[in-house]
Amino acid sequence: MTPEEKKAWAEDLLRRKYKELGRLPTKKDFDDVACSQIKAYLGPWPRALEAAGLKPTKQKG
Repeated sequence: MTPEEKKAWAEDLLRRKYKELGRLPTKKDFDDVACSQIKAYLGPWPRALEAAGLKPTKQKG
């Protein structure tokens, strides 16, 4: 998979879990492997949720 495909996969996984749960997914909602991959492809958990469009991006300053 290309880096773009990995990012798209992780974003889609987060969006599907959000739809399934009806709330923001947490790390505990995924197994260790999936959680590690999401963080590797999208960054720290809050940034991953932002990348998936589930949480507004935090503005600096």
